[in-house]
Amino acid sequence: MSIRDAVERRRSYPRVTADAPTTEELLPLIAAAATGPDHASLRPWRLIELRGDALRRLGQAFVEESGLTGPDADRLAAKPLRASLLLAVVAVHKESFKVHAWEQDAAAAGIAHLLALLLDDAGWGVMWRTGGHTRSAAVRRVHELADNEELLGWLYIGGKTADSKPDARQSIDPASFISSV
Repeated sequence: MSIRDAVERRRSYPRVTADAPTTEELLPLIAAAATGPDHASLRPWRLIELRGDALRRLGQAFVEESGLTGPDADRLAAKPLRASLLLAVVAVHKESFKVHAWEQDAAAAGIAHLLALLLDDAGWGVMWRTGGHTRSAAVRRVHELADNEELLGWLYIGGKTADSKPDARQSIDPASFISSV
């Protein structure tokens, strides 16, 4: 299969099974993703594995920031439990006179995208999720982020089943997305 085939086949899987890759299975995929574009080779990113109790703490952080109570709070607290493994994608802003913070964010986002492609190719269902709580104080505390770090979102990772349905993808007219100056 070509790289183009893999890219065109990739879809987000909003529903996955409880199966998930081990840390040992993730490491070679992370190493491969780390070959992505990286201005000045700063490696301005890191990943945080969330499993088990960490997922429950993240759900409670969502609730804390929302102010919700009752069934609405319960639904919000359960959102991180939609997959048994979440990888938090963190941009780590490093001092650089030539690589601005936004360029470092772009490199971190590139790692997330490459990792999602690699996980899909390895047979895992993946969905990159963000949301209003991504940059909240309670979520920062759960992830133990430093002052120079920003959470870009989470890769929700799990197994695919025969009835797993990836998000539908609408084709585009590529000519409407390119211009000349």
